[in-house]
Amino acid sequence: MRLAIIADIHGNYRALEAVLADIFRSSIDRIISLGDNVGYGPEPEEVVRALQGYRVLSVMGNHELGLISRGYFNRLHANARQSLRLTKALLSPASLRWLESLPPVRCCFGARFVHGCPPQSMTVYLQTPTDTRLRRLFATYPERFCFVGHTHDFGWYQLRGGEVHRHSLKMECMPLDPNSRYLILPGSVGQPRDHLGWQAKYLIWDQQAETITVRALEYDVQTTIHLINERGFPAVNGKRLYW
Repeated sequence: MRLAIIADIHGNYRALEAVLADIFRSSIDRIISLGDNVGYGPEPEEVVRALQGYRVLSVMGNHELGLISRGYFNRLHANARQSLRLTKALLSPASLRWLESLPPVRCCFGARFVHGCPPQSMTVYLQTPTDTRLRRLFATYPERFCFVGHTHDFGWYQLRGGEVHRHSLKMECMPLDPNSRYLILPGSVGQPRDHLGWQAKYLIWDQQAETITVRALEYDVQTTIHLINERGFPAVNGKRLYW
């Protein structure tokens, strides 16, 4: 089976549109989203409808949590709160219900999918973890693979024989070791914060070939920036998209 793993779309429909077109050309069996489908970006309704149209399996991200939890919403920084207020106004009741119904974790296809950090956190960041922390995290779930978002960055951690190995994802097809367990960060579709550039990123996991492949797609980023400004989102949301 070939799975497309997408994360952190953040209401950037133009980026998602490019990714879905590439997925359609790539003989993908199923698409899984790691959450934060909305927030920061100007077209949340279009994003949700596209995800539903492609039968994408998704987990809840912290921005979806901010839509339904007043306590968590109040903990977010001002930019995120303003973006979520506008996002909520742009969502239909049906799309809002879909986002509110997302689970914190999905375990399927022999893997665990979660937004922030295993085993099922939507809010904890997995940034520069120590080897000790990684060993503890691997011990919290039984699956061989776990995919997480939230950081908007690329990376993968490998556990083999009790030893932790760290890798940077590259724009190529990379083989997986059948005797290892993996914790993989697939970057961001709608708001990348990685060293590879501003393009929309996602990951293809080929289970039969035991490989992961990073894909990066150019898209109409200027229209997204224009809509961010036109619809009253914080200007910094657009400035982050093109660098």
